Amino acid sequence: MTAPDRERATFAAGCFWQVENDFRQLPGVTRTTVGYTGGTQESPTYEDVCTGRTGHAEAVEVEYDPTRVSYESLLDVFWHGHDPTTLNRQGPDVGTQYRSAVFFHTPAQQAAALASRERLDASGSHHRPIVTEITPASTFFRAEDYHQQFLEKRGMATCRILESEA
Repeated sequence: MTAPDRERATFAAGCFWQVENDFRQLPGVTRTTVGYTGGTQESPTYEDVCTGRTGHAEAVEVEYDPTRVSYESLLDVFWHGHDPTTLNRQGPDVGTQYRSAVFFHTPAQQAAALASRERLDASGSHHRPIVTEITPASTFFRAEDYHQQFLEKRGMATCRILESEA
């Protein structure tokens, strides 16, 4: 449950470990939770989602203080933390569970996400069109405890594959 003076945002950008870590570094973010959303199966597990048959994406739910960080700033972290031009893929991770998506909770979030995607696509900073879906938030299922703050628990700064290694 979100605190009364906080707002919620939900993003999917490939494996949720790195995405969560990126948002946790942002001042004004008060809580992050990794989980699964956008699918059809009730209470999916990691193993279920990995099959690619549940329709869920690995996602991060972000609770934030809007007086300290704007939704637009969250969108900036989202866009710069992954490749929004690859359909159902991030690095070596392939499948609909690794898709790029913004799950909006309010009409204002929807408008901001659409405008942000349009600006980024028009900027020419990517050589391919952006394929990120912008869709209403649905039920968010919290992932298993061992996935929460995965990198932090292991003393890892990143799990990104460097461009030169890919």
